[in-house]
Amino acid sequence: MYFVKASDDVSIAVYDYNPKGKKTVFLVHGWPLSHLMYEYQLEMLLSCGYRVVSVDLRGFGNSDVPAYGYSYDQMADDIYRVICALRLNRFVLVGFSMGGAVVLRYMRKYQCYGVERLILLAAAAPCWTRREGFPYGLTREYVNGLIRQACTDRPRLAWEFSHEQLFASCQSEQIKDWFGDIALSASGIGTVQAAISLRDEDGRNDLEAVNVPTVIIHGKKDVVVSSQLVEYQHMEIAGSRLFQLENSGHGIVYDELERFNDLFLLAVEGEE
Repeated sequence: MYFVKASDDVSIAVYDYNPKGKKTVFLVHGWPLSHLMYEYQLEMLLSCGYRVVSVDLRGFGNSDVPAYGYSYDQMADDIYRVICALRLNRFVLVGFSMGGAVVLRYMRKYQCYGVERLILLAAAAPCWTRREGFPYGLTREYVNGLIRQACTDRPRLAWEFSHEQLFASCQSEQIKDWFGDIALSASGIGTVQAAISLRDEDGRNDLEAVNVPTVIIHGKKDVVVSSQLVEYQHMEIAGSRLFQLENSGHGIVYDELERFNDLFLLAVEGEE
């Protein structure tokens, strides 16, 4: 692990595995997790000879916890700073949930700079909440409830997220606890401020900016990001391919681990 300075001097934790690998895969986590959520993809990618770069978004994992800067624009800029610091080019960019929305903002703000392929995993995009002209996603009132809970009982929020909302397939209590621990490792500030961005950000203009091959992977039983959202992404991203796993929920990277990893590796290799 080392740190890259963001434009506002915030330190972003970066993890760079196998720097001499055959191709780079850049992993961006979702809310309220960290780079640790990709543990069972990291081992697979490294065994196939890839270089893997992952980050902790500001306020999460080992990154700094500023009181500000949790907009998609700023987090996309954080990603850009890491890409420039590592001189990445022709890499595969992967975003899960909120991370999917952030990488889509990166694609528009930086004209897909350096990205060869894009993979969206249960992406909370383009809008996580319903609004005028966009009747999809969760209600603003529901997300306000999550924000209130993050402000008053964040341990309960982390437990409910990992035990009740992530998985559709049967998982051990230990795995649920592990995801809960990752969620609880986030800062309170980051959890709340990123949730506000999830509630308020509108990324509809981001989708049309994507001009690289794009794969969208989603669990049909996801209660956090609806099938309507991913179908909208698929419709608006030219040439994108959509794959839905029948028995997966939002925790798509683990719910049907073997099936997901097989599909994910094909998507990375461009052979799906």
